[in-house]
Amino acid sequence: MRYVGNSIENFSEDDLVLIGSNLPHCWINSPDQKEAASAIVIYFKEDFVDKAWMKSGEFGSIRNLLELSNKGIKFDKALAVELKEKFFELHRLPSLDKLILILKILQELAETTKRHILCEQGFLYELNHTNNERINKVYKYIETNYHKKISLTDISKQVNMSEESFSRFFSKTMKKSFFEFLNEYKINRACKSLIETDKQISEICYASGFESIPFFYRQFKKFKNCQPKGYRMNYQKIFD
Repeated sequence: MRYVGNSIENFSEDDLVLIGSNLPHCWINSPDQKEAASAIVIYFKEDFVDKAWMKSGEFGSIRNLLELSNKGIKFDKALAVELKEKFFELHRLPSLDKLILILKILQELAETTKRHILCEQGFLYELNHTNNERINKVYKYIETNYHKKISLTDISKQVNMSEESFSRFFSKTMKKSFFEFLNEYKINRACKSLIETDKQISEICYASGFESIPFFYRQFKKFKNCQPKGYRMNYQKIFD
């Protein structure tokens, strides 16, 4: 599961994401996942290119890309595979050649239409250490208990807040209510089961923490814009 700001999505091999500064993010392996995930991460200093250069017309596309990264950008797998060897090559290059290759990669990312924004609303709320710890505790609690009934009392106790204070904090931080976030997480867990198993949809519904099949279908339609059966069939068609 990949968290970027208030976005929750499943991730798999060749996941390529560009994330702006102060945008909370983490990639978490499911407890039932046998292989640990690994990644190549490139960090940019704010002034990694001279400011006068960055303001020039030649850097216009890259400048726009980096501004857009404040919302988080996910690039299509085909492009990720195409660029994959260049990321590995960065480890072997001297400093100047490394900078040149990074700029070439950024230019390709800036020019592609094979991408989507992760946080359409934007995510400008800067988390201090305490708030960051609270959000991480929420992530961990959901990951462990999503299949059970989670109440506002349960989750607010985890971060030592009153129910009302927690609701305000979470909505302000994540730009969505706690229960909307929780249901989106459950739907992504259901998606994982739909593509990795042949379990009945009703079984997946209850295993994902939903108590009602009609409610599960409504939430699936809300977050994935299709029904569970259609989601599974579309995934199978891609790999067939």
